[in-house]
Amino acid sequence: MMMEKMQEAARYVQDQLPGVPKIGMILGSGLGVLADELEQPAAVPYEDIPHFPVSTVQGHAGRLVFGYLSGVPVLMMQGRFHYYEGYAMQEVVFPVRVMRLLGIADLLVTNAAGGVNQGFSPGNLMVITDHIKFFDDNPLRGPNMEAFGPRFFDLSAAYDPKLRSLAQEAADHLGLSLREGVYAFMPGPNFETPAEISMLRTLGADAVGMSTVPEVITAVHSGMRVLGISCITNMAAGILPQPLSHEEVMETGSRVRSVFAALLQQIVGRWAERVPPGR
Repeated sequence: MMMEKMQEAARYVQDQLPGVPKIGMILGSGLGVLADELEQPAAVPYEDIPHFPVSTVQGHAGRLVFGYLSGVPVLMMQGRFHYYEGYAMQEVVFPVRVMRLLGIADLLVTNAAGGVNQGFSPGNLMVITDHIKFFDDNPLRGPNMEAFGPRFFDLSAAYDPKLRSLAQEAADHLGLSLREGVYAFMPGPNFETPAEISMLRTLGADAVGMSTVPEVITAVHSGMRVLGISCITNMAAGILPQPLSHEEVMETGSRVRSVFAALLQQIVGRWAERVPPGR
């Protein structure tokens, strides 16, 4: 039943697109404005797509946008879905499955994250090297969808090392300082406590957020190559003597928009030129 829903959604999206996307992109809180950088954009509202969830979070426009970034056809999710919105994990990752059915084998995920590493500052960009999932649910729980991938699979290199190197090269070209680190997933919707942040730091996390990891698990299961980039929009609880707010997340995302857009353009251009197409 779930596969039928995914296939129906994919057929609908495919009929709306004026081209064939090579790279899928998921834009986090405050970063959806990057869709404005696309040439020849064509948007498909989530509510029009059969069986698609609808984003309820401020800063998530709620549409798929096809267009060309650095001359490369891409399909952007302008707004994602979160477990804390009340969706089941399979609903959270539904769009990733649809992208795979559309033939997309490469995925670039972005998010707004809290800085756990005390050497970070709001506005820093971080390439994700690995993740920690602090949550017992899993998007692949239940019967395995063999059409996408095997029951048991490897996450040792979930965030493709070659793509991470390519991102660093793009940042160097622009003269940007691009951090690297481990992203910790917490379910939200509340921000973490200072004690939880201290625990995460002890365990090796550099940033924390409420998204991305379910999508990445699903993408890797489907044989997709993944590059993840976090925008550090605030320092996590207990680091600075100030309360945390979603408004700060949105403001920082807006402030780094031009830098982030320039980096993604450089990455996508190099990705299409130098990385062989995925399976």
